[in-house]
Amino acid sequence: MARRRAQDIVVARVGELVVERDPARPTGRLLRQGDMDASYVDLADVRHLEFDYLRWARLVLRAAGARRVLHVGGAGCALARALADEDREGRQEVVEIDPAVLEVAREHLGLRRAPGLRVRVGDGRERIAARPDDSHDAIVLDAFVGARVPRHLVTIEALTDAARVAPLTLVNLVDTRALDDTRAVAASLLQAYAHVVALGSRGLRGGNVVLAGSTAPLPADRIAAGAAADPSPARLLDRAELLRLVAGTVPARDADGI
Repeated sequence: MARRRAQDIVVARVGELVVERDPARPTGRLLRQGDMDASYVDLADVRHLEFDYLRWARLVLRAAGARRVLHVGGAGCALARALADEDREGRQEVVEIDPAVLEVAREHLGLRRAPGLRVRVGDGRERIAARPDDSHDAIVLDAFVGARVPRHLVTIEALTDAARVAPLTLVNLVDTRALDDTRAVAASLLQAYAHVVALGSRGLRGGNVVLAGSTAPLPADRIAAGAAADPSPARLLDRAELLRLVAGTVPARDADGI
């Protein structure tokens, strides 16, 4: 999101973490980490999701009926907080590796204890590995180092373990027009899950891409219609289209050391 930078919109600075007030939405708070927009929450409306990819992810989770969700990568915990507020009987667990991020979220982004919401510090892959089989309805991987998802989260082995824990895994990517990351992660997801779809704006020409792997077919028509009606419309690519996209791509493995 391109926004004018002005000193009077800065709420807090903690190292490379900056919290800004949204001039267009007085109760909106944007968390930036370095050059990246890391999270956005509305202090007055926890269900508001400013980032398009989070709305797309919520659409998939709703369509799949996922109520027990493990979120890897927390920042402001916007998606988990929105889902917890919508479904007080559900279970949203967030794993964030950086305690400083959670401290900023608690102090400046309104992160509080809430029914159905648990927030922990830890490594996402380790947390998934420790989970029993079928203990979650979905896993959302929304963790970044710079602009890339940590590769140890999206190898074949990592995503196969995710499939053991949950019948649905979503991965958020920020990609270039070449779609190199999308191809690599989709290739791994296609090894771990029988059904894989993607949501992206402008026909997957870069920017945010949400990949979803599932053990059972997702309601593609419902998801596609909802994504097309979003304020930032997204197009759904089905498994056949993704297979053509990843043709010749070698999935990442733990042995690759990346």
